[in-house]
Amino acid sequence: MSVKENGVVAMTSSTPKNNVTNGSLGNISNDHYNNVSSINTVKDKTLSKNVETTDTKRKRPTDRAYFITKELLMTERTYRKDLEVINFWLRDVMSKEDDEMGQIESVNMLLNLIDPIYDAHSVFLKDVEMRLNNWDPPCIADILLRHFNNLELYDNYLDEHLNVLEKIDHEYRTNKKFEAFYKDFEVEKVCYLPLSSFVLKPLQRLLHYSHLLEKLIRHYGTSHTDYNNCLEARVKLLKVTKRLPSALRRSENFVQLCELERDMVGIDTLHVAGREFVRQGCLTKFSQRKGYQQRMFFLMSDMLLYTARVGHMFRVHGQIPLNDLFVEERTDNPTQYSFSIYSNNRVITIAANSQEEKDKWVEDIEESVQAYKGERTNIEPPNIYLSLKSCSSSDDMMSNNGDCNSVLSEINGGKAPGAAQRNNTTVHVCWHRNTSIGMADHLRATENQLSGFLLRKFKNSNGWQKLWVVFTNFCLFFYKSFQDDLPLASLPLLGYSVSKPNEDDSIEKDFVFKLQFKNHVYFFRAESEYTFGRWMGVISSATQHSGRMRLFSRKDSDNNYSDNI
Repeated sequence: MSVKENGVVAMTSSTPKNNVTNGSLGNISNDHYNNVSSINTVKDKTLSKNVETTDTKRKRPTDRAYFITKELLMTERTYRKDLEVINFWLRDVMSKEDDEMGQIESVNMLLNLIDPIYDAHSVFLKDVEMRLNNWDPPCIADILLRHFNNLELYDNYLDEHLNVLEKIDHEYRTNKKFEAFYKDFEVEKVCYLPLSSFVLKPLQRLLHYSHLLEKLIRHYGTSHTDYNNCLEARVKLLKVTKRLPSALRRSENFVQLCELERDMVGIDTLHVAGREFVRQGCLTKFSQRKGYQQRMFFLMSDMLLYTARVGHMFRVHGQIPLNDLFVEERTDNPTQYSFSIYSNNRVITIAANSQEEKDKWVEDIEESVQAYKGERTNIEPPNIYLSLKSCSSSDDMMSNNGDCNSVLSEINGGKAPGAAQRNNTTVHVCWHRNTSIGMADHLRATENQLSGFLLRKFKNSNGWQKLWVVFTNFCLFFYKSFQDDLPLASLPLLGYSVSKPNEDDSIEKDFVFKLQFKNHVYFFRAESEYTFGRWMGVISSATQHSGRMRLFSRKDSDNNYSDNI
């Protein structure tokens, strides 16, 4: 349930175990995605003072391998919590349902896949904690080698997870009782991401192991005692990860299409064989009657959809197949950063909010059209999947022969009431931040996840508050401790800039980075040069206009900042 006070929504879990009140995001109409000040700060000054004193007195290893291992530990703790969302929380809720719900094959398949991975991971986490506490011997690859004896669990998961996702989605679309159960579970604060995102976490974890091993190998050199163990661990890992990129791309694509479908009205199904998600984002569409109006566009490998926001859902206004689409950048367009899309008997004039956004859309549309015409995939014409069969464009057409009033009744009658829980998905963030995100960005995000303690300071405050911070899915989630199940607040980072503080900020501490969106400014302080570099690197993977660092630059999409520390 939620209680609104001073524009901040305080969320309380309906699960008895989680009777903790937590600050959440602010009012949507007043930049819903920037208010993280709801975090409890009663003990800020005392806590930050103790932290700084402890940091000063404590003697830590300065070896880079130590900090790489510490990153492993911090992210393993978050990985454990993510596995628990399925293995503990979902299992517990399912056990309380009736026999009919308890016999759902797809959920039982998922639980059976996750359970042995969780058990093996728990042993590994304890070993890493013990090694880091003593740091004797000062290495970690021997523990990784032992843990990688369990990689057959991940090999099996790699084989089965997509089938499980497909079965769960089929149950969701055909079983109203399960659909209600699924939505109710995603409302729980412990389920801080869409449930399907947690299903992909084991695959994403393998990527992180691979990156950390490469960091250690580059750091050690051939003479280090841990070097050969690192090489042997990499060989073991490669036996599983060599087929991971293609499998993860298929799974991420399936998840993106399913999640978009649940945010949209006016479409029967998005995920059909051969269809790929390319880009989603906010653009303005020109109408002779109403001028430029904000619309949400979705580019697929075979069609372009545009929608209007109604409540918490997006109503399909039009769809354009790519087989007869082309883009023109005209000099006589009525506004800056605009371009025209032609298809059969209609023309649509669209404007982005920057040259960078325009370039992304034009490039992705042109590449998708070229690929579609060249490959001619076996996807049926897109209009047969839309409920708006007679309304290809409800806003503006050269010939218009239909109306879309029936869609409003569908929104009001079925999908809108349960949609409020989804207002923190990337599609809603793109809408409110007036930006876009592509499949390449989602895939890059799977390799840019991080967690650990940071000290946080607001622009106009004096004290620093220690928080456990998790970065995933283009968003920061804040906790008091890594042991907490429920996030205190979250901050989606699409549209933010990340940089070092400037002189006007009057920040005299080391290892501080600055996050800013319009007049919303936050400072975060890391514990070391290595962790500072890692946070700057992963956060820049989700920020759009970060001055000297730009994630979405077409010329420089791979940010190696953290590896240069």
